[in-house]
Amino acid sequence: MSRLTLSILLLFLLILATNYNWWQDSEQPQVNKQREDVWQPNYQARNMQTNLFNEEGVLTHSIHAAVMEHYEALGFTLFQQPQYSVFVQADEPPWEITAQEGTLYEDNRIQLETNVEIRSLSEDGVWQTINTSFIEIDLNNKTMHSDQPVTILGVNYTIRGNGFSADMNSKQFELLDHVETIYGKDN
Repeated sequence: MSRLTLSILLLFLLILATNYNWWQDSEQPQVNKQREDVWQPNYQARNMQTNLFNEEGVLTHSIHAAVMEHYEALGFTLFQQPQYSVFVQADEPPWEITAQEGTLYEDNRIQLETNVEIRSLSEDGVWQTINTSFIEIDLNNKTMHSDQPVTILGVNYTIRGNGFSADMNSKQFELLDHVETIYGKDN
């Protein structure tokens, strides 16, 4: 190799070495920007009302929320003050479920938190209201589950326990850990 070729090669390596850090730094903000975009909702709605129907055109559930934010990349939708109405059969009143916060996942599973209240709108139901701080609902199977303290209010009775599971189709409830039952009008 001649001195001229060697000098050009060393000059090229020197330029490459000095600009390497600048070249690496210029690509970093794009990666950070993409990571930050994941935390930004794809769309938002206020006073949102949505009705969902099955293949036969029968209403299966209705959702109302004060605020809704959808995060496509993360695979969930956040709700503030959600109110869900779950219709099990067309000829029966729906179950109405309210909370302060909710998260709907892509697999049709919703988690509701803070002041969760489940109300039976059926007049002949054994219980009227279930209160808890957390519940997970599988909207496909129409099942509910909670591992938090729960209060069940019925006609002239109150039941307290820790956790429950329910099948809305069969109307079967299971209290996971019974704490107390109070009978009478002043419960």
